[in-house]
Amino acid sequence: MKHEGWITRNPTVMGGKPCIKGTRITVELIIRKMSEGASVKYLIEAYPHLTEEQINACLDYALAIMLNEEVIELTV
Repeated sequence: MKHEGWITRNPTVMGGKPCIKGTRITVELIIRKMSEGASVKYLIEAYPHLTEEQINACLDYALAIMLNEEVIELTV
């Protein structure tokens, strides 16, 4: 998994949300910005201390979460 070593969770940082290691930038922020049309180039310009590898780690982390999602059918 490409996100290992890049994404951390700490209950005392950003309410325990997954963040890029060594920053307070959440995976949620990166995914939200990209869903709004932000490119990797834009994100690196907006957050100059970020790398393309860190941004890709956020995408990989989100994919890993989705792949492990469990769907429970409810009948009414």
